[in-house]
Amino acid sequence: MTTEDRTPGSPTEAADAEMSEARALRLQENLARIEELSKRLTAALTHRKQADPALAGPAPDVYMKAATAYIAEMMQNPARVVEHQVNYWGKTLKHYVEAQQTLAKGEFKAPPDPGPKDRRFANPLWDTHPFFNFLKQQYLLNSEAITTAVDDMEALPDNDRRRVEYFTRQIVDMMAPTNFLATNPDALEKAVATDGMSLVQGLENLVRDVEGNHGELVVTLADREAFKVGENLATTPGEVVYRNRMLELIQYTPTTDKVHKIPLLIFPPWINKFYIMDLKPQNSLIKWIVDQGFTLFVVSWVNPDHTYAGTSLDDYIRDGFLRAMAEVRRITGEPKINAVGYCIGGTTLGLTLAHLHNAGDASVNAATFFTTLADFSDPGEVGVFLNNDFVDGIERQTETDGILSKLFMARTFSFLRSNDLIYAPAIKSYMMGEAPPAFDLLYWNGDGTNLPARMAVDYLRGLCQDDGFAKGQFKVFGKPVSLHDIKLPLCAIACETDHIAHWRGSFNSVRQMGSDDKTFILSESGHIAGIINPPSKNKYGHYSNDAPVEGPPEDWLKAATFHKGSWWPRWKDWLAARSGPLVKARQPTDSLSHAPGTYVTATPAD
Repeated sequence: MTTEDRTPGSPTEAADAEMSEARALRLQENLARIEELSKRLTAALTHRKQADPALAGPAPDVYMKAATAYIAEMMQNPARVVEHQVNYWGKTLKHYVEAQQTLAKGEFKAPPDPGPKDRRFANPLWDTHPFFNFLKQQYLLNSEAITTAVDDMEALPDNDRRRVEYFTRQIVDMMAPTNFLATNPDALEKAVATDGMSLVQGLENLVRDVEGNHGELVVTLADREAFKVGENLATTPGEVVYRNRMLELIQYTPTTDKVHKIPLLIFPPWINKFYIMDLKPQNSLIKWIVDQGFTLFVVSWVNPDHTYAGTSLDDYIRDGFLRAMAEVRRITGEPKINAVGYCIGGTTLGLTLAHLHNAGDASVNAATFFTTLADFSDPGEVGVFLNNDFVDGIERQTETDGILSKLFMARTFSFLRSNDLIYAPAIKSYMMGEAPPAFDLLYWNGDGTNLPARMAVDYLRGLCQDDGFAKGQFKVFGKPVSLHDIKLPLCAIACETDHIAHWRGSFNSVRQMGSDDKTFILSESGHIAGIINPPSKNKYGHYSNDAPVEGPPEDWLKAATFHKGSWWPRWKDWLAARSGPLVKARQPTDSLSHAPGTYVTATPAD
């Protein structure tokens, strides 16, 4: 249409005017909404509970050590430092000149982009638009320079090096241009396309999260209305057959006419909830085990409040592990059981088994450890949080609260994968105004639990910092136990990219156990996906090796055989061989409530 067609009073001109008026009205409404939300946000932030400063970041000595090491490097090896600077400035100026030359030609485009590719910069504008491309390239060059400088600090001890590298990476990731509205093309494009409504919705999401977490900013990862435990999650039929102040014991309803004689008891971690093993029927480890013909019991731990402040690891062993084992034997009439421990549940199962051996109790026939660390001489990535600056702060905070709040643990584990679990969800929620996805795994991830104050300190001091189990110094009921005291047949499953219980540490833990019958399996993927890996998905493979579990873990892996598909069937064969003959299936009796029970849905005050 030409300008001549737009005569005054024409339908086209009237429509344009009406559209402009509508957009102006929407803008006014959005501004009013923003003002209202800003007031709510300010009010919500005032409810933030003051926490020990040590929980907000490492002590200043981390930065002092880094600065001292860099100065020492300058003094001892000035040529390397100069090389770093020349390399950095050379790349920076080269890119600047290329960008200028491209614009000087009158072309509104970016210079050739050599990469590397980074999924944070998926929007095509990062490669084609001169402004966004310049930001991206400069950020990547700066990141490379900082990382290289830290990597080449030879004066830092290994523990300090790991901490400096980790916290440097946190700063680098936090400063990515994608994390800021003015330099995020996805957010800007959507704001324009929606007349700012995406920003209003993002602010609504931000206010919701701050209000819902008592003044703390915790990004909602999944749609909280999409799932309900017991209705569309944790639906495998079963009954709560025992309850005390520490746990509910669930017996699952058999799906086969015959079951193996020796029952199986699973101890999940109490750092989070057991239904990670029973999200949906198609990926439920619990349902799959029942379908293989095992009598299955699973512990559902209490979510403690401040009244559990004095609860210790001994209490978890006495009133949790030993009591659940006794109840399974009583209910089934069997003198022996098989047991599984997952993560900290595996660590504490190991302590329990060592205690039972020293007490002359052979009631556990065989044990399985999922992603379990018992030797903490090398704790892996989580080791950056195990120095006194953090642990002292945790101890002070728990003395005040009676618990280690789920908030602190969730934040700690999220920062181990900050781009995936903090920044990317925050961008989608707060900048793009998107609703969180209906994703069962992320829903579970946000359904955290507290830890009793004394138990948390017992674990962090005695096991993690002092490495007491591996050294034979950690005491159960007043008597020291060691890894060598674990004598029964055992199978351990570790995960290749586990950032919580790294597989080499799991291997070294099993290597030191005193059993003559040890099997080690290494699954692909991480702490959750490597374990919750149903055969029907045919997604992640695994490694096995018939050689003894000894020597360096790298040598074991080098000689191992890779198998496509899940490790579940391999473990099932191992377990079946140690579970006795088939007998008539056992039905749960004396039900206190239907599975998944009441403890898993309880919401104690933090």
